[in-house]
Amino acid sequence: MNKKGFIFDLDGVIVDTAKYHFLAWKKLANSIGVDFTETQNEQLKGVSRVKSLEKILAWGNKTVSEAEFKELMDSKNTDYLNYIEQMNASEILPDVPKVLNYLIENKQGVALGSASKNATVILEKVDLLSKFDQIVDGNHVVKGKPNPEVFLKGAEALGIEPKHCIVFEDASAGIEAAKAAQMIAIGIGDKTVLGDADYVFNDFTEISTDFIKELINK
Repeated sequence: MNKKGFIFDLDGVIVDTAKYHFLAWKKLANSIGVDFTETQNEQLKGVSRVKSLEKILAWGNKTVSEAEFKELMDSKNTDYLNYIEQMNASEILPDVPKVLNYLIENKQGVALGSASKNATVILEKVDLLSKFDQIVDGNHVVKGKPNPEVFLKGAEALGIEPKHCIVFEDASAGIEAAKAAQMIAIGIGDKTVLGDADYVFNDFTEISTDFIKELINK
């Protein structure tokens, strides 16, 4: 069997932490007098904390000092960490372990490619950290998605050429990043949002091991 690199986003692909991000961002936005909706939260998927806060300030037509900006970011992260502290394996999205186990059994490269700076903590909480050969997250990259840096670093860490890598993503910015890296992009979620992906599935229950095998042997 060929050896390919499989790179997974975290939020919305392996676990659904979007709800916790929403609660933490909403609390922050409301604290500075800005309304924050679930629709706006969708626009922050796959986006770094800095860029997310910049967007919220722009939506509310607000300006803050550099010191206040840092305080707000730290406050949001503290709230988010308090939420994820309660996470456990029950929050892994359906059939993710099935796919990870198949890849491991077939000696494929498995990496995480996420904007989250808390990726390792979350994977430990849900007991999946040992499934990944490499972790590339917000602590290792300078440029956020749609820049392909996180995926290119994932491929490099795995020692596999980008053209032999497959990315699982739930955000349009992530699909754009995967395509920019010359990788196969698999969207997890809504086809209307992820239409630029090479393949789109609602979730991993729709992804058969035969399909994964085809990707490996391409």
